[in-house]
Amino acid sequence: MIDGNTEIIAHIGFPTHAFKSPMIYNPWFEKAGVNAVVVPMGCKAQDYPNFLPAVFKLSNIRGALITMPHKPATVDLVDDVLPSGAIAGACNAVRRLPDGRLQGDMFDGEGFVKGALRKGRKLAGARALVVGCGGVGSAIAASLARAGVAALSVYDARAEASQALAQRLKAHYPALDLATDSNDPAGFDVVVNATPMGMNAGDPMPMDVSRIEPQAFVGEVVMKQEMTAFLTAVQARGCSFQVGSDMLFEQIPAYLEFFGLPVATPEVLRSVAAI
Repeated sequence: MIDGNTEIIAHIGFPTHAFKSPMIYNPWFEKAGVNAVVVPMGCKAQDYPNFLPAVFKLSNIRGALITMPHKPATVDLVDDVLPSGAIAGACNAVRRLPDGRLQGDMFDGEGFVKGALRKGRKLAGARALVVGCGGVGSAIAASLARAGVAALSVYDARAEASQALAQRLKAHYPALDLATDSNDPAGFDVVVNATPMGMNAGDPMPMDVSRIEPQAFVGEVVMKQEMTAFLTAVQARGCSFQVGSDMLFEQIPAYLEFFGLPVATPEVLRSVAAI
């Protein structure tokens, strides 16, 4: 039974969004006996700057999950932004600190990194390429830097986007070997497609797949379909890879930890999810 003692995690997005998070989190809370619930809350962009602070006036608020288009705006609405959020220029989770301040962070990249590590891929000292420097690509680049990659190349068709991301990375990881001038995957241990390119057969690819090292670990961020045309080509190349939905389930334990709630493994979350 939900009452005034039930802790709320607000999932704030645009009113037309299909909110799937309650179907993942809430079955886990019920199974674990956690008196908490994820509540979808639709909010228009023009109302969000006033709405987010108001939500945290609730006495039983535990935190907020933030979806597009509100992630970038969140950076300017919280009191403290952790490095991954600062580098990505967006936050998808907010919590209230004991002193009342709001703190934001970005976990899209953590999902990719945790998935790669759980699949046995060593990231410390690796050479990584991220193609696509939007919100998700920036978040993955930030988490790869945090994981200790030795060299990181970030590329976007808009040169200003990759250069701006490189500057933000350099501010937090000054020793990181950074490049922004190429999407050539040759020589990289980790390759990430953070663009919508290569989704369907016949689509332009985000890079020359024939140049990807067969021993490389390749990631895809698209979640609409598990095997994109890009991943099918990567599989034929002989590479190990990670599908987009893995990134979703891998980041949820990081969210739970951020909110100070009992943590579940991705396998347990998948087993109880109502999706």
